[in-house]
Amino acid sequence: MSPARRTRVSKPKAIVVLAGESGNDRRILATLIRAAHPRLASSVTFVEITDQVRLRKKSGAALSEAAGTLVKKARGKAKHKAGTLAGIVIHEDMDECVGPAYDSARREVSAALDRESEGIASVYALAAAEAEAWLLLFPDAFPHYRASWKIPAQYRERDTGRRRTPKEDLMSVLRNPVFRESDGPEVLSRALTEGLLVKPVGFNRSYDDFVSDLARWEAPG
Repeated sequence: MSPARRTRVSKPKAIVVLAGESGNDRRILATLIRAAHPRLASSVTFVEITDQVRLRKKSGAALSEAAGTLVKKARGKAKHKAGTLAGIVIHEDMDECVGPAYDSARREVSAALDRESEGIASVYALAAAEAEAWLLLFPDAFPHYRASWKIPAQYRERDTGRRRTPKEDLMSVLRNPVFRESDGPEVLSRALTEGLLVKPVGFNRSYDDFVSDLARWEAPG
């Protein structure tokens, strides 16, 4: 008699939940994670929470409650997908340049997420001043998306975190057609395909903080 076949128990898939202010921001997060931490991205499944994030202006008990709610929803999403929650990445626009307020918000929200996640990895992607400032770090990606789009020389190799209205800046120089928020994820997708996300052209400390936090995140085995 042949030995009984062993039943293979499949390992639950690892889930990383993305949260942000909009679907565009969540798609930007996913692309940047694929570029900055390809080993992590290849070992997890991305799932989104569609609730708008409102953390940076909260403090104390209100912040803890809001962070806890996001973590609970992330756990629920992972369970719904029959997976295990490997981590959560949360994006929010600072709506102002890097400075003491940025440092304080990032520190306090990150600490709240650490407390509420109870060992689950978390990254708070606080973009200064907006996610569009991160797009400006990759100026050569824009013509790959629309041949008529070109980022002027005065926008290149700059500290994009010092631009107070990067979205409006892009709209003013990308006119045929006019840049829209929904173009952002498409621009980065092309940039990833072309290998342009490896080395930013310019500087933005909030982007560097995000990438540094990701680098400390161990990919699931």
